[in-house]
Amino acid sequence: MKLVINNGRVIDPSQDIDAVMDVVVTDGVITALGTDPKDDNPPDEAIDATGMVVTPGLIDMHTHLREPGFEYKETILSGSAAAVAGGFTSIACMANTDPVNDTRSVTEFIIQKARAAGKAHVYPVAAVTRGLEGSILAEFGDLKDAGAVAFSDDGNPVIDSGIMRRAVEYAASLDTCVISHCEDRGLSSEGLMNESLVSTRLGVQGIPSIAEDIMVARDIALAEYTGAPIHIAHVSTAGAVALIDAAKSRGVKVTAETAPHYFTLSDIAVEHFSTNTKMYPPLRSNGDVNAVKKGLKTGVIDVIASDHAPHSSIEKDVEFEYAANGIIGLETSLALSLSLVAEGFLSLTQLVALMSTNPARILRLPKGTLSTGADADITIIDTEVFWTINPDDFISKSRNCPFTGMMVTGKAVATIVNGQIVFRAF
Repeated sequence: MKLVINNGRVIDPSQDIDAVMDVVVTDGVITALGTDPKDDNPPDEAIDATGMVVTPGLIDMHTHLREPGFEYKETILSGSAAAVAGGFTSIACMANTDPVNDTRSVTEFIIQKARAAGKAHVYPVAAVTRGLEGSILAEFGDLKDAGAVAFSDDGNPVIDSGIMRRAVEYAASLDTCVISHCEDRGLSSEGLMNESLVSTRLGVQGIPSIAEDIMVARDIALAEYTGAPIHIAHVSTAGAVALIDAAKSRGVKVTAETAPHYFTLSDIAVEHFSTNTKMYPPLRSNGDVNAVKKGLKTGVIDVIASDHAPHSSIEKDVEFEYAANGIIGLETSLALSLSLVAEGFLSLTQLVALMSTNPARILRLPKGTLSTGADADITIIDTEVFWTINPDDFISKSRNCPFTGMMVTGKAVATIVNGQIVFRAF
């Protein structure tokens, strides 16, 4: 099977490429890249990408697929279908399922279901501790052998510093990393939104930014002491950005991600008590939003991830106090992130690195490149198309989106996985 993508603007940070050229795919592998690749065999299919941007397949390293256990919110099939509709060829799913992904059997189940779905590559992130309880380490070696690409108790912080130290050392010995949910629950446990003038005016118990900062500082200290890498999930505060920046300048092996809602919305969005603005970490102040954006621009924050967290109306159509934390993001992440390019804040090359090349590097995936011989995971993007966010049009099973009605620009129009077109909008 031969596929040729003609005349697209190819952007590949892994090769420092930004030029109009053709991409040739043969039997699931990229076989040629150039302005006029020489090949005597006609393609089985050709895509005219004139005016489009062609990138290495986008990678979302922080998603929640809910299966097993919460299939009424999302399944591996619906989540991976939503992923390819959003331009993602690979996604990494968190371990807070039921049962928790803390055993080989659950990891293998996820991989088998993803293969049967035939959409995006799905890479399981296994639990750090058994049952996400923070007490006993999971069997990292067995889980990695089964296919886990990283370890995280996301949704729960690992409170015990001794256990976290052993976790980062154990993961490092397997050439992988821990993805840390940074939250001091002694400071956050009663909170519903960011602690600020807004929370005071609304009369809502707040979550101070230091609840995140303190745990970021601890995990950086552990990484610095052990020499092991650590990845900080969903960065939302100016303090966390500053801590990570200082650590990187000292050579600490720390990487970080944020999500589009943390550079798009502030805690002012909570004023109408929409439960779709309730998440953890909470939406922060305008100062935090600006710090996160600066962190992306300067490379302090390495990755944009969706933190796709689907919930049904059962969890969201309730009083704000009782609503579950989290929003969906697989089908809005690219457009919201492209807003940073439209503002002139990021270049397209920077954005592709944040959403493809860098997550591949952090998770040690053989992805995030269009180099000859690489797997043909490719995203084609129309950066000029205008559309209105309407969750009722989404493939995801859930509708908990705070961006309903927002006009955005840019969308994936074709997603190619292993040389197969798994999503196409033109």
